[in-house]
Amino acid sequence: MMLRAACAVLLGASLRLVGATLQIVPGATWTATNTGTHVQAHGAGIIKSGSTYYMIGEDKTNGSAFQNINCYSSTNLVEWTYVGALLSRTSSGDLGPSRVVERPKVIYNSSTKKYVLYMHIDDSSYAEAKVGVATGDSVCGQYTYIGSWRPLGFQSRDLGLFQDTDGSAYLLSEDRANGLRIDALTADYLNVTTATYLWSDHIEAPAILKLGSIYYMFGSHLSGWDPNDNVYSTATSLSGPWSAWTTFATVGSNTYSSQTNYILPLGSSSAIYMGDRWVSTNLMRSTYVWLPLTISGTSVSMANYVNWVPNVSAGTWAAGPSENWPEGEAASLTNGAKVVSCTGCSGSEAAGYIGGSTGGTVTFSNVTSNVATRSTIRIKYANGDSTQRFADVTVNGVKQTVAFLPTGDGQTVGSSSLNCNLNAGSSNTISITTSSGAYGPDVDRLMVPVS
Repeated sequence: MMLRAACAVLLGASLRLVGATLQIVPGATWTATNTGTHVQAHGAGIIKSGSTYYMIGEDKTNGSAFQNINCYSSTNLVEWTYVGALLSRTSSGDLGPSRVVERPKVIYNSSTKKYVLYMHIDDSSYAEAKVGVATGDSVCGQYTYIGSWRPLGFQSRDLGLFQDTDGSAYLLSEDRANGLRIDALTADYLNVTTATYLWSDHIEAPAILKLGSIYYMFGSHLSGWDPNDNVYSTATSLSGPWSAWTTFATVGSNTYSSQTNYILPLGSSSAIYMGDRWVSTNLMRSTYVWLPLTISGTSVSMANYVNWVPNVSAGTWAAGPSENWPEGEAASLTNGAKVVSCTGCSGSEAAGYIGGSTGGTVTFSNVTSNVATRSTIRIKYANGDSTQRFADVTVNGVKQTVAFLPTGDGQTVGSSSLNCNLNAGSSNTISITTSSGAYGPDVDRLMVPVS
């Protein structure tokens, strides 16, 4: 698979890029900038070093058994580059074949100058319920695995880490027999010292946010791979008292079909909910639901957005820009591409037979943007396979590889994010094909930012 190229810098002295409107698209295929494949960092945590964010999560390319703990980097939370694997499958032991390694989280210990990684370690029947610990000298380098155990002798399944403003650190651990725990870590972060708090409630997928003097614990009820209405609790001390659990997304929405994995601060008064939308029958195609949280005192709420724009430098966010939506079936179809039926598509039709041996191509001409900007186009598509499809997408002469996850029966429509530079006016041209001989997705339409 060819590497995905960066979109070109706009030409011409009279043209310049205005403020970028790169968007997060919850639930979409998220193509890594340098692999051309969907980001594999499930159950992830985020750690920031300088101006760079690092996302560390599970590789589910080949299912539930442990493969890799992957690391990706980004400076804007939208464009993610694969850096490498912190840990990979070994021939035996905790990281061996058919093992469970989940919810990796990394924090930095400024005293030991080590990055410390915690993860859930288990067998395929989830009978061991342990934490595993590894350390690294660089955030996205190779880590040395230390071992696994039950913290303070208790079960530990879903976990999180929290590093307080004073440098103290805590393990957040789901103990199936007793409840959700906060346990203090040793000064080197390599073990647990004492219990800080225990909820008797059965809550998993824990994540803590601190804003000012208030701690917010987020978590999920227990419902297997299926989503539920996730909840939060607040306190002014990690040792409590903690408030009663309360939903923060629309009640009955099952947290917009997702489960908490991490809460990332955005500026001094806001944060981003980072969740997984699990597809248990094909974990590779699980996606990421990231949404802005609205926080006022101890009140937290989260609305659902099709797309939204994070501004990490300002610590703010905005709703997605207005769009136009050129239809695939109305575009220029050449080299064997043709209109196909698609019951889930707008107008019940799509541009099909993209790629293949003849190089079927759909070309969208005279695509309009009001400004010259770097932005995100949502490609609406269908893919009836059980694996990713790929396409060469060329925007104004610059080609990149974009991935398209399965969408079920091939009649259901999904979204794939395309980040690129757009010219001001109607001179933009976007074409989609393949060069591998394989077929790409059926293209329903493009959702192109206008303003």
